[in-house]
Formats: sequence, C-alpha cells, structure tokens
Amino acid sequence: MPLTRSFRETVRARARRDVKFRQALLGEAMQALLDGNLEEGRAALRSCINATIGFEKLGAALGRSPKSLLRMPGACSKREISSSRSI
Repeated sequence: MPLTRSFRETVRARARRDVKFRQALLGEAMQALLDGNLEEGRAALRSCINATIGFEKLGAALGRSPKSLLRMPGACSKREISSSRSI
C-alpha cells in the first residue's frame, strides 16, 4: 500500500527535528536486515533515507547516481545486496 503524502511529510518533519527518532528509524532498518527480514529492512532503510538526507544528497556525498542508490534498498537479488553496503 503506497503511503500518503501527508504521512511521508509527517515522518520527514519529525525526523528533521528529533534526533532520537532518526536513530530509531535507522536502528529499525538495521535490525530488520540483521534478523534476515530483507524486504522489511530495505523498505525501512529507504524510508529512513527519504525522511533524512534524501537520495539526491546521499548520491552527491557518495559520488553515485541517486537513481542507482534509489534502486539499492529496493527488492533485489543477493548479488545486488552487497552493493547496498555503500549506503
């Protein structure tokens, strides 16, 4: 189910003003990945990036295409998971 714009904006606004909320978003994503819940972990990581720095700024910081980075936390093969580590 796609998220509504108002929900995304609410999460983004809270992430901008609350350090603990940002840490919790990232912690949730990492824990899901460590637990082997790859689909949930990648979705949480994408939400975390969108709520904080965004893929445009992340791409510039890493010297990679934002479109390439945007695909990394999406559904992908095991081979592509290793390239997600740069995020």
